[in-house]
Amino acid sequence: MRSPTGEEVFCTYDGVDAIGAGTNSDADTVVSGDLIEWADIVFVMERMHKSKVSRKFKALLKGKKLVCLDIPDNYQRMDPELIRLLKAKVSQHVQL
Repeated sequence: MRSPTGEEVFCTYDGVDAIGAGTNSDADTVVSGDLIEWADIVFVMERMHKSKVSRKFKALLKGKKLVCLDIPDNYQRMDPELIRLLKAKVSQHVQL
């Protein structure tokens, strides 16, 4: 529920377009080459996700920033603590 929460939170900011996607095939939206090409910055939640995305989309990531937020998968959707963590960590890389 981290990525859908991030999408919902950050889409409320002017000038920010966010799409939450997962690395597993059972995700509502699975990360794809089209999404990588579309993004200016790609945020992942865990180091394992960074490795998966780096391997699968290496060529498409050239010139893009791939950032691991190190947020564990133990939050419910729109959990206030998850929102706080997302805002704090993403704001280190994007002016909100």
